[in-house]
This record gives sequence, structure tokens and C-alpha cells, in this order.
Amino acid sequence: MRGAAASFPLFSPAGGGILRDLMNAGPSASFRRLFDEVGPVDSVGVEERVAKYATRSLKQAAKLWGLRTAVAMVDLTTLEGKDTPGKVASLCRKALRPSDDPAVPPVAAVCVYPAMVRHARRALGPGAKVRIASVATAFPSGQAPLATRLGEVRAAVADGADEIDMVINRGAFLAGEFSRVQDEIAAVRDACGRSTLKVILEVSELETYDKIRAASFLAMTVLRPGDFIKTSTGKTALNATLGNNQVMLEAIRDFYLDTGIPIAMKPAGGIRTAKQALQFLVAVKETLGDAWLNNRRYRFGASALLNDLVRQLAKERTGAYQAPYYFSEAATSY
Repeated sequence: MRGAAASFPLFSPAGGGILRDLMNAGPSASFRRLFDEVGPVDSVGVEERVAKYATRSLKQAAKLWGLRTAVAMVDLTTLEGKDTPGKVASLCRKALRPSDDPAVPPVAAVCVYPAMVRHARRALGPGAKVRIASVATAFPSGQAPLATRLGEVRAAVADGADEIDMVINRGAFLAGEFSRVQDEIAAVRDACGRSTLKVILEVSELETYDKIRAASFLAMTVLRPGDFIKTSTGKTALNATLGNNQVMLEAIRDFYLDTGIPIAMKPAGGIRTAKQALQFLVAVKETLGDAWLNNRRYRFGASALLNDLVRQLAKERTGAYQAPYYFSEAATSY
């Protein structure tokens, strides 16, 4: 495979100086250069492609595999001001055993605010298969001094967070301050230590597919193999869609083909039904292949989704839908 400098010189080791120079060129010139570097997005083509994912039909064994795989990819989330240690403990019990059916796997992780990490660690216990993810860096706005954001990351890791979900500085990105965006991601990465980092782009605030692709490349260039890029905080009007998911999957594919570095993906917010989750998995299969069809490389940031996945699995097993009250209430953050 080619090195990063072969196709993307802006992201080569020497590219940092170019990025800093772009800060003085103004946002318009900065974005033109960045778009030239990573290539434009064919928005019409993206929408046509994702429309076809909704036409795929999964039956029997393939559908069962897809539903169970989606359960194992869920980051079960509660991000509310009224979160309590008791609520987090309940979430952890559900994460460990989403269903009475032993064929249904535990979820990938629980995702909580930094103050709730120690309570999640206590509820899950040592050696649990379910990981603990924590939003940090002044989630969801990111509007705090860098030192404050880094302190929050270090505290969450010290309390037991296996993964950190950070938000990028969207104001800096939209102002064309790309070097600053990368420097802050790199600082958070270092503060994570051995914990996995997920970088939230907040796609609704980036406005265009071109900017989503560009932000994806800026983040991936300073991430480690196995770190994630993520669509959204779940706190804005527009969150994960098949369209923005596709743009980010294609950026991951192109970056991997050029560098050999596998970056993982997490769509978050707005994915509430099993039918939607299966469509997202079709997108992963057709864009990145089987190597990304596991929870080390793909996650769903969701709460309500898990109930529908379990409900659909029960229907496949029994032939009938169970009443909603058979399933525990999900948090409503996502």
C-alpha cells in the first residue's frame, strides 16, 4: 500500500507546516486546498447509493446474524442531566444481558458522562465483556479551554473508562484552523493512554458532505489503528444518516487503501429501529467489507435501538411480536 504522502501530501509528516500556513490564508482558501487534497464528494451519487441499501432484503439466517451482530455493536447510552448511579447500574445490567435469550450477546459498551464512569465500573465489575465509554472534552459543545478538556479525559480514564468519545472544535474547523483541530485531537489521544479514542465530528454543524469528508481525514491522520471517527453527539437536530455514514465509510476506505491504517466508525443518534441498523450494516459490508463487521471496527451509538433489536430477535425465535412492556425502558439520549 502507498504511504500517506503518495496521494495526500497535506497529511504527510511535512504537511503540518502547510496546514499552519493555511490558517493565515482565510477559510475559503483553506477549504479549497483541503477539498483539492481529499477529493470532492459526489452528493448525488452518495444519495443514489444509500437509497439502494434500503432495498436489500435479509432473510432467515442472514437476518438473525445481522440482528445479533448489531446488538454486539451497540454503545448503550445515557447522557442526561438526571443520570444517577442507580440508573447507570440498571443500564449496565441491561448491557450485560439484553435478553433472557442466551443467544443474544452483550452490547459492546455503555456510554456515560465522566462523573458516572466510576459507577459504571462498579456495576460491571472487573473483567466484564462490556466496555465503558465516556463522553469528554466538554461534550457536546467542546467549548472549554483545552486544559479543562484534557483534565476531563484524564479523570475519566483514571476512573475506569476504556474508551473516550471526544468532540472536535467545530469553530476552529469552520474557520479553517485545521492545524489547531489536529493538534487538539492529538492531545486528547495522548491523554487517553491505552483507552480507545472516538472523534465526534458533529456532522450537522459541518453542513456539507465535502466538509464531513475533509474533517474525517483531518481526524484519521492523527488517530491510531482501531480508534474511531463518529458522526454525532446525538444532541442536535440531524444525527447519523445513511448519507453521512456513507461519506465517512468511504473516507475510511480511501485512507486505509492509502496508508494501511484501519480506522473504526460509529454512527450515533437517530438509529432507532432494527431495520435501520441492518441497512447501516449493508453499507459497511458493501463499502469496507467483512473486516469491519465487528464491534472493534463498527459501533452504533444508541439507546432505543437495543429494545427493537431484541424485540425483532424474539419475533424471529417465536414467530410473534411481544408487547413493548416485555422490554425494559431505554434511555432517551439517542
